[in-house]
Amino acid sequence: MKFHPSIAPVKVSVLPLVKNKPELVGVARELYETLRKRWNVEFDAAGTVGKRYRRADEIGTPFCVTVDFDTIEKDGCVTIRDRDTTEQRRVKIEDVVETLSREIDDF
Repeated sequence: MKFHPSIAPVKVSVLPLVKNKPELVGVARELYETLRKRWNVEFDAAGTVGKRYRRADEIGTPFCVTVDFDTIEKDGCVTIRDRDTTEQRRVKIEDVVETLSREIDDF
């Protein structure tokens, strides 16, 4: 399904790259808790990241935010994937709400 981000039932899906690394899951959970205060957000750690992207795409979720090893080891950035273009961009964790707000709320 394709909804404009402002009317999509689920706005964002937060995905840790793998579910067996507590550091990744912890950061992803914190981000999920922050985002859910503002939008309807899902947390998904089951299966490969490709399958999780597809599940999010199927229900019309416009953005997936992936927490990976670089997030915790190098740059403090997450990957935001756009459903419609499949474009991926790295964004600092502290800038995620502002970045998504421009995409979701500015209609």
